[in-house]
Amino acid sequence: MRLDHATWYEVEAYLKKSPGIIIPTGSTEQHGPMGLIGTDALCVTEISESAGDLAGAYVAPTLAYTPAPFNMKFPGTISVSEPLFEALVEEIVTGLASQGFKYIYFLNGHGANLAPLRRIQDKYETVNIRIKSWWEFETVNALRQEYYGDWEGMHATPSEVAITQAAHRTIEPGLAATPPQKLTAEYMKAHAGDRHGPPDEHRAQFPDGRVGSHSALATPEHGHAILMAAKLALAEDYAAFIS
Repeated sequence: MRLDHATWYEVEAYLKKSPGIIIPTGSTEQHGPMGLIGTDALCVTEISESAGDLAGAYVAPTLAYTPAPFNMKFPGTISVSEPLFEALVEEIVTGLASQGFKYIYFLNGHGANLAPLRRIQDKYETVNIRIKSWWEFETVNALRQEYYGDWEGMHATPSEVAITQAAHRTIEPGLAATPPQKLTAEYMKAHAGDRHGPPDEHRAQFPDGRVGSHSALATPEHGHAILMAAKLALAEDYAAFIS
């Protein structure tokens, strides 16, 4: 149930029954040789809309212009500053709250969004905010580990590429057919939440855009299974959240 496909009459009627909404947050950034630039936004949009239909929840337009400064040396990446993103989200939350939305569920698909989203979460006492990245759901993570193990990596992951293959299109691996350098557990911990270096250094270290992720392991079949697990998990978690 997309909010932007509804009339205000329909939204007013909805709010008499439910004060909740799902807001997908992604990014617009490179995702390696075979990953679509909109991957993060496309994944959360697909999952949120499917789960929204199951849960009877409105889904707001996806926030796709978000912080991704480390990828700015890859053509096509669009990054906004963290303060700007945080200010935008805060205005969205304040506006929705003023209309009667009291339960706001952010389904996230981009690590750099998490810190500003959590700061906003801490600011509100009268609005309940939940933040969940789609890969955090137990059933989804189990599939990621089963299909890819350590080759899931950190960026241009085969799981997210598989989702876009299932929902949009498949690109031949090209350079991604060769496995990237595998990351250590220490590196992944230190760089969680997209804590990467300056754009020049980041591209020099990861010249094809993949960060420890063997994107070529993705298949549309994997994508369909991951999507199914994610939409069911989100619908269930959202229902528990607003109850």
